[in-house]
Amino acid sequence: MDRLPKIALPAVFIIILLVILISKSAVTIGSGEAGVLYRTFGGGVVTDKPPLGEGFHLVAPWNKVYVYEVRQQEVFEKMKVLSSNGLEIQIDASAWFQPNYSDLGKLHQEKSEMYKDRVLLPAIRSAARSVVGRYTPEQLYSSKRDAIQNEIFEETKNIVDDQYIQLNEILVRDVTLPTTIKEAIERKLKEEQSSLEYEFRLERAEKEAQRQRIEAQGKADANRILSASLTDKILQDKGIEATLQLAQSPNAKVVVVGSGDDGLPLILGNN
Repeated sequence: MDRLPKIALPAVFIIILLVILISKSAVTIGSGEAGVLYRTFGGGVVTDKPPLGEGFHLVAPWNKVYVYEVRQQEVFEKMKVLSSNGLEIQIDASAWFQPNYSDLGKLHQEKSEMYKDRVLLPAIRSAARSVVGRYTPEQLYSSKRDAIQNEIFEETKNIVDDQYIQLNEILVRDVTLPTTIKEAIERKLKEEQSSLEYEFRLERAEKEAQRQRIEAQGKADANRILSASLTDKILQDKGIEATLQLAQSPNAKVVVVGSGDDGLPLILGNN
C-alpha cells in the first residue's frame, strides 16, 4: 500500500504524455480535402508522394499537416477595366477552380495557402484587361458577352495551368457601363430596331403591290385570251344553251325564236 502512490504517479504521467502525443499526432482529413505533410526533420514539404487523403492519419508530433480543399470552389471578382476606346467598364465575374490534387505539395511549397490571392485572382484580372481592351462598350453590352467570357477563360487558363491550379470555368455575370454610354447605346439600338421595322413594312408593301400587279396582269391576259377565242358561232351556241335552260324554268315567259339582231331567241317574261 505504501508503494502504490509511487507507482501510480508515474503511470498517470505516462498516460497523460501518451494522450498528448496521440492528440498531436492524430490528423483527420475531412470530405473534399487533402493534406500536405511537412517533415520538420525530414526535408520539409513532401512533394514526391501523394497528399494525405480523407480520413484519420497518424503523423510524428514534430511534423505538420496543411489541409487544403480540393473540391471545386468559386471565387468572385469585381474589376474595372478599359474598353478599346478608353472608357472604364466594370465587370463582375466568378471563377470555378480547384487545386491539382497530385501537385498539392508543390502548390503549397511554391504558392502557399494564399494561392488564390497570389496567383488566381491576378491572372483573372490580367486576362480581363487584355480581352476587354479589344472591344467597344457597345460590343460588351450586347453581342460579344459570350465571346468575352470564353476569351477570358482561355487566357486565364493559359496562365494558371503551370501554377498547379485547375481552372474549370469563368462566368461573366454582369457588365456595367457608364450611365451616359449605356443610355446612348440603348437609344441607338431602339433607332436601329425602328429602322428595321420600317424597312420590313416597306418590303411587305412592295411585295403586296407586286402580288396585285401579277394578279391584274393574269386577269388581263385571261380576258385577252378569252376575247380572242370567242367567235360569233360560239356566242350563238352559248345563247341557245342559255335559252334552253331558261325555257325549262317554271317561271312564265314567251320565247320568240330568231327575233334578235344576232339571230338568237328573245325571251319575254309576263311577270
